[in-house]
Amino acid sequence: MTARSGPGDALEPRRSREGTLDNVIETVLDKGLVLNADIMVSVGGVELLGIRIRAALASFDTAARYGLEFPAGTDRDTVAWRQALDRKETCPSCGKSSPAAQLLEEYCPWCGWQSAQALRAASAQGLEPAQGAPPPEEDDDRDG
Repeated sequence: MTARSGPGDALEPRRSREGTLDNVIETVLDKGLVLNADIMVSVGGVELLGIRIRAALASFDTAARYGLEFPAGTDRDTVAWRQALDRKETCPSCGKSSPAAQLLEEYCPWCGWQSAQALRAASAQGLEPAQGAPPPEEDDDRDG
């Protein structure tokens, strides 16, 4: 929960969306979660039992990107696997995932947003900054 205040208002609690179960699951699958544990049972200084546990929880995209091992027999020659191995980034404007090279060097294919790197490259070449990018959607609030 966060607190907000307006002019002349007392602080009012407000629930943020960052702590929802959907957000937690999305973050864990996007970033991945790895658990490592070493458990040893010993009596009188003599190790009787040793257990090593390594568990990973991640989406297939994340697991493929970090080179985690998959079960034997997994077909990695599919289009979905090739797409999962392509590095993707999230557009800061629309929040949709796009290939990193296109997002950083050209524009977002969803909303037309351009990175500072793409804008610098366009100005160095003497191009208009939004050349090649789809036109941004316009809000038409007029009646009629």
